[in-house]
Amino acid sequence: MKEPPAGNTKLDDENKKVMAAGDSKMDQNNDKENGDGDESTQNVAGRNSPTAVIDLKELTESALMKKFEMLTVGGTSAAKHITEAQRHKYLFWDTQPVPKINEMVTENRAIEPPALKAPGWMKKWHCGVRAKSNGKLIAFISAIPSVIRVYDEQIKMVEINFLCVHKKLRSKRVAPVLIREITRRVNREGIFQAVFTAGVVLPKPIATCRYWHRSLNPKKLIEVKFSHLSRKMTMQRTLKLYKLPEHPKTTNLVPMKKCHIDGAYGLLQCYLKKFNLSPQFTRADFEHFFMPREDVIYSYVALNEEDSRVSDLISFYSLPSSVMHHPQYKSIRAAYSFYNVATSVTLKQLINDALILARNCGFDVFNALDLMDNKEILEDLKFGIGDGNLQYYLYNWKCPDIVPEKIGLVLQ
Repeated sequence: MKEPPAGNTKLDDENKKVMAAGDSKMDQNNDKENGDGDESTQNVAGRNSPTAVIDLKELTESALMKKFEMLTVGGTSAAKHITEAQRHKYLFWDTQPVPKINEMVTENRAIEPPALKAPGWMKKWHCGVRAKSNGKLIAFISAIPSVIRVYDEQIKMVEINFLCVHKKLRSKRVAPVLIREITRRVNREGIFQAVFTAGVVLPKPIATCRYWHRSLNPKKLIEVKFSHLSRKMTMQRTLKLYKLPEHPKTTNLVPMKKCHIDGAYGLLQCYLKKFNLSPQFTRADFEHFFMPREDVIYSYVALNEEDSRVSDLISFYSLPSSVMHHPQYKSIRAAYSFYNVATSVTLKQLINDALILARNCGFDVFNALDLMDNKEILEDLKFGIGDGNLQYYLYNWKCPDIVPEKIGLVLQ
């Protein structure tokens, strides 16, 4: 569980990323069925998306026809040739997991691999609760296997990183029932420890980290009330303050490919040894979590000019938030710092390059926790401190408190 961006926002739930990620579709289905839906139940796509929920009662006949036209493959005149299709705008198919019309496909794999099928996953660790009357999903929890080093102890445990409860049931004590059930299922496999994070204080955190936020598209962030103009600052001066170079400074910085996995994996494993809480990735784990996938995970490596050895690693993941009641913007694209290792350049230069790459990928804000070595460079790179904490917890394991600088674990 994770805290989404903090600040003066009108975004979704500020406490848990999993609720923002999982509840929107359940909210749409239930609210629409009950006749009490509003814009706050729209998913990240928004009302104008071809995948948005349509309330037929609200539409006139002409408006209804327009909505159905959006669900066609691209209008009334379907393309007959590839050259014609390249000029066509596919409102529906551009939202689906199919290759883009101009895409050169070189891989043979699923476009959207299942998110919860990390190496060693178990179907029984995906636990849902459905309404008896209509079968709709109203709550969900999942676990994935992991090996975590706590000080000098390596412990086989699970990560609990998805917990969703329908908003109308959040005062009904459903979460404790889910936690007890996933604990029972994990225990039956011989695992008795877990790690998780939350934006609230429970008994008892082993560490407390803080989110920092760096504006990449300050004009949009101010317009949606995510941030605001500082005193004595104009929009023009704000844009100038947060302006970034067009291209990264680090040479030979390229998106990570399969041929880079061994080098990047070894680099990260060596780096994580310095922390008191860190994951012990296998190579399969590393490939699953770090191989670039658009709108999921972005990883880059810097290559040594002499021998093409991987010398530096950048990674960040995508977690968009929906914007409520705004006439122009329906979502904020947020990039979250994952794992970064600098050996040939300074960490400050590497993270600045990460900001440039994220901006070039269309992200509006870059978020980072003050863990690992991040704290020493956040202010210099014009990050602003958030107003909420992220607590780290271990289940059925106790250890001395760990300062943020010694935390080497990021839960997506």
